[in-house]
Amino acid sequence: MTKLSVNINKIATLRNARGHNRPDVLQVARDCERFGAQGITVHPRPDERHIRYQDVRDLRQIVTTELNVEGNPTPDFIDLVREVKPEQVTLVPDAPDAITSNAGWDTITHQIYLIGVVTELKSIGCRVSIFLDPDPAMVKAAVATGTDRIELYTEDYARQYPQDPAAAIAPYTVAATLAQQLGLGLNAGHDLDLENLAYLKQNLPGLAEVSIGHALVCDALYYGLENTIQLYRRQLV
Repeated sequence: MTKLSVNINKIATLRNARGHNRPDVLQVARDCERFGAQGITVHPRPDERHIRYQDVRDLRQIVTTELNVEGNPTPDFIDLVREVKPEQVTLVPDAPDAITSNAGWDTITHQIYLIGVVTELKSIGCRVSIFLDPDPAMVKAAVATGTDRIELYTEDYARQYPQDPAAAIAPYTVAATLAQQLGLGLNAGHDLDLENLAYLKQNLPGLAEVSIGHALVCDALYYGLENTIQLYRRQLV
C-alpha cells in the first residue's frame, strides 16, 4: 500500500492572501485525515509565504497520522524540527527565493554535510528522506548519508508523461529498483496528479508514500476535498 500524504501549503497560501484565518489550516488538516489522507505534509520556507513556523507547531498538536516536514535544513529549520519532532523530515535543497522545489540533492558533493544533518535528525526520532533526482549515482551516494528514504523528484516524469509515459517513467523505475536493492525506502512527489499517478505507482517498486499538494487542492475546487482525496487514494491501490 502506497500512502497518500496531503501537502497543505496551498491552503496556507489562500489563507495568507487575506490575512485572516480562512481557510483554517488546522481544520483542513483534520478534515484531510478524516477523509482518508494517511499523512500531512508541509514545507515551511524562511519567508513564511504559505506555511508558517507556528503552523507547524500547531499541526504537531493535532495531526494523528504522520506529519512530514519538508525543507532546506537551515539552522532555523533544524531548530523547528528539534522542537516539533515530526514523524518524517524530507530534506530539500531549495533556495530561499524558489517558487517551488526544482532539483534534488547532489549526494556526492554534499555527502559530509548530509551525514551530519541526517544523524542529528535521526537522533531525535525522525525518519529522514532526501529529495533526489532519478540519478543512480545520487541514489547510491544517498546510502552513505544514513538516510532512511529518498523522495524522487517527479517533475520531469510529469512533464514527459503526456507524450510518452514509458520514456517518462524509465529513469524512475531504474532509481526505484536500485533503492530497493540498497535498502532505501522510497517516496515520490512533485506535479503528480490524477492523470499520471496510477502509472507511477504501477511502475515504481517499493513506493511507500507520495506527497501531493498543488494538483490535489486544484482538483478539490471542482470535486470537493473529501471526494478528491478518495480519488487520489484509488490511484494508489
